[in-house]
Amino acid sequence: MNTASWLKIIGFTIGLIPALAGAALTVIYDSGDTQPIAPFLDAFDSTETTIPQKQVTQRPQLGAADLASLLPIRSPGLTPSPIQPKTHDRPFARPFFLVGSDNLSRQWLLEHRDRLKEIGAVGMLIQADTLDDLQTIAELAAGLSVMPASGSDIAKALGLSHYPVLITPHGIEQ
Repeated sequence: MNTASWLKIIGFTIGLIPALAGAALTVIYDSGDTQPIAPFLDAFDSTETTIPQKQVTQRPQLGAADLASLLPIRSPGLTPSPIQPKTHDRPFARPFFLVGSDNLSRQWLLEHRDRLKEIGAVGMLIQADTLDDLQTIAELAAGLSVMPASGSDIAKALGLSHYPVLITPHGIEQ
């Protein structure tokens, strides 16, 4: 590529900067823990070059990587209890299941784990209180994908009030 071509590209790029600067920002996700950026920018403006003698060590904010920040996991409107199987006409692409960390869910997951793996089901852990609860379900899942999340919206859409359940393209069962 010759110099004239590069200059055209650079000129075009520089011409975009004012247009991009005026573009509206879109918030994709807000955890509620949003902090202003101003205190972080102060570090760049500081002319001080010495390191403070005593630095306060804070636990890093790891977001989703910090499992304790996800706890407790709650799904209002859902309780552990037996259910009656029912059919539905919602064409889910993949089977999925809802479990909690309660004894009924643990036993159900242990009993159905092989079938869940066989059909490629993914899970949602919809109730847990402690890191031990998360660890126990992960161990019982033994290779199944289980993500912690509230199941209230899904339950409302499917008319569910109890778990554990398996939701397939054809119905809901326990």
